[in-house]
Amino acid sequence: MLGVVSKQKNKVPAITLGYWVIKVLATTLGEVGGNAVTLTLGWGYLIGTVIFSTFLVAAVTAQIRSKRFQPFLYWAAITATTLAGTTLADLLDRSLGLGYLGGSLSLFTMVMTTLGLWYRSRGSISVDTVTGPKVEAFYWATIMFSQTLGTALGDWMADSTGLGYNGSALVIAGTLIIISLLYFTTKVSHTGLFWAAFILTRPLGATIANSLDKPTTAGGLAIGDFSASAVLAVIMTICILAIPQRPGQKSKSEPSRA
Repeated sequence: MLGVVSKQKNKVPAITLGYWVIKVLATTLGEVGGNAVTLTLGWGYLIGTVIFSTFLVAAVTAQIRSKRFQPFLYWAAITATTLAGTTLADLLDRSLGLGYLGGSLSLFTMVMTTLGLWYRSRGSISVDTVTGPKVEAFYWATIMFSQTLGTALGDWMADSTGLGYNGSALVIAGTLIIISLLYFTTKVSHTGLFWAAFILTRPLGATIANSLDKPTTAGGLAIGDFSASAVLAVIMTICILAIPQRPGQKSKSEPSRA
């Protein structure tokens, strides 16, 4: 049945410039935070994935059970996906031997499959329709796969294409600018452009993070992972408090199929 009016509130934030600023900070924090546990502490990708996956399940469960939009809870869940995505991507690419390209292609397939199932189930993949537990489940699954994809893609660009961390960040930033121009000047699907930008801000954050914590001989600034994580967490907290946070506009009629 189509055209069922949703009475539940949208619990994801409106997509504004401030949203993207906090999103990039969260993805950068996810990269250095993941590296702090797996590399600096030496606990490895498997243990890191278990730790952050536990945090992810708790945060997303709390988000889905919440009755209204809560900025800190939402961004805690986003940060959890970036932390788990970092360690999971490294586990797939390095420990399990898929390689950066193989991991990227596999994760891209997962993202597209999840979006396809979401669209088939609900008739839309717009964030404006994220107003119920089932849609939220699709939403967070898509985000988790896209965050993991972004990590693998960023590593592939930096290590396998010869661009390095800074070069990769410039290429991704340029692509995001093109997406922004398409959003404001063309009739290209805003929903499609949103998900493209969401995926690409993850490798942007990853390459920025690598520019911070990698050795100077590898093109980084050799800032410690824990120091970088602490600074990013403080900046992100300030931004959440300072940047107006409001729930996104709820669709008047959420397409659904009975």
